[in-house]
Amino acid sequence: MIAKIFSSAISGIDAYIVQVEVDIARGLPAFSTVGLPEGAVRESKDRVKSAIKNSGFEFPSHRITVNLAPADIKKEGSAFDLPIAIGILTAEDLISSTIVSSYLILGELSLNGEIKPIRGTLPTALSVKDNGFRGLIVPEANALEASVVEGIEIIPAQTLGQVTEFLRGLSPIQPLNQEPKRPFSLLQDYPFDFNEVKGQEQVKRALEIAAAGGHNIIMVGPPGSGKTMLAQRLPSILPDLTFEEALETSKIYSVIGLMPRDQALITSRPFRSPHHTVSDAGLIGGGQVPRPGEVSLAHNGVLFLDELPEFKKNVLEVLRQPLEDGRVTISRAITSLTYPARFMLVAAMNPCPCGFLSDPQRECHCTYPQIQRYKSKISGPLLDRIDLHVEVPSVKFKELAGQSDGESSNTIRERVKAARERQKTRFHSKTLFCNAQMGPRLIKKYCTLSPDSQNLLEQAMEYLGLSARAYHRILKISRTIADLENSEDIAPHHISEAIQYRNLDRRLL
Repeated sequence: MIAKIFSSAISGIDAYIVQVEVDIARGLPAFSTVGLPEGAVRESKDRVKSAIKNSGFEFPSHRITVNLAPADIKKEGSAFDLPIAIGILTAEDLISSTIVSSYLILGELSLNGEIKPIRGTLPTALSVKDNGFRGLIVPEANALEASVVEGIEIIPAQTLGQVTEFLRGLSPIQPLNQEPKRPFSLLQDYPFDFNEVKGQEQVKRALEIAAAGGHNIIMVGPPGSGKTMLAQRLPSILPDLTFEEALETSKIYSVIGLMPRDQALITSRPFRSPHHTVSDAGLIGGGQVPRPGEVSLAHNGVLFLDELPEFKKNVLEVLRQPLEDGRVTISRAITSLTYPARFMLVAAMNPCPCGFLSDPQRECHCTYPQIQRYKSKISGPLLDRIDLHVEVPSVKFKELAGQSDGESSNTIRERVKAARERQKTRFHSKTLFCNAQMGPRLIKKYCTLSPDSQNLLEQAMEYLGLSARAYHRILKISRTIADLENSEDIAPHHISEAIQYRNLDRRLL
């Protein structure tokens, strides 16, 4: 008899349906799996055999053939263990094929029949709903993650025996369902706050502008000036994730297996800070079967690159595409996958190899060629894609010892949210979320300048020798500054403030 079980596999951050066909025929005992199975899938036969026996069922002593369709796509992972086992029991007439066809089944089996957690449950649950299945049978540890999808039954499974009894109608399992937006009532407070930062008011202002417009920013200053401290607090002033953003971000974490077991969704904006020894595959994504990298894990959040010149040059150059397009395409001989990567880049660096070039208290011993070599590690095209360049001076003793606190993150976030709401209204008919995502056509439409503003910008372009990309960056930053002031027009003082955030263009970096 042939049994057909529905399961799924992951491609990028989306799931597609896989039909697990099991045929038990007369002949010498054998177990073969076809349909381009990877190593973990081929090894499932041993886990399935032990799990069936240790769950109290008899393993058939016949020729068993398992086909994973579509057969022209490689299947990887251990999530096919449970559907293969259920397929064998269905082919033996222990389970009704009519009931089984209503559910999509996923799970890894241990040798004693227990069901272990898997990756990619959230995109699978979305696929179940789109394809009209009644429900999804998943490991109990993954049920919370899948329960945010409305309209389907989420069956949390602990053992193979329990699933078998459920499908035979002998022992019901209570579905796990919750209000999809309930996780947003459980928002966690950020552990950092801007009122803990002493001084650095100009840098705080630049970070507020960056948050309001979704702009990339680089901070240049001596060691101990607070660059890392400031970057860690940037997520605390960003607007809360929308449900759609949280769903897309959670899908990325789900497919890579980083979704916290006690959370149904990622409800706070990600903050990723990879070490400067990261490889290009680790940053951008890759591998034999392409996986998301740090830029995708920072989707809808912040990617912080500390000590930027210490990163390998080839690693930094791969950032160009995601910074421009908001996505990453990884091509291999057998497949090509695209992952979302819309993030805010926050970079930090010293002004010279020793770090004390701009420090009035300490002497810099670097030679001019050393400083130039150090700064030239960051290419001009990459620097052009960073909107704001900010100097972070050393903090004076009076500021450190002062008792007064600065503005809290909540106060700053309210201004940022108001500016983002204006941008949301402006771009309501377009797939844009903030000013940083405007292209040349929208810049021309929404960043019109008065004659005074036009003259000021023209003089700055000629005097500083700014590139065309820098010109567009200044216009977008000016638009964001105007939004923070609730101004429809871009005034000369908006332009002048935006120009001062292009410091590194003046130094022939």
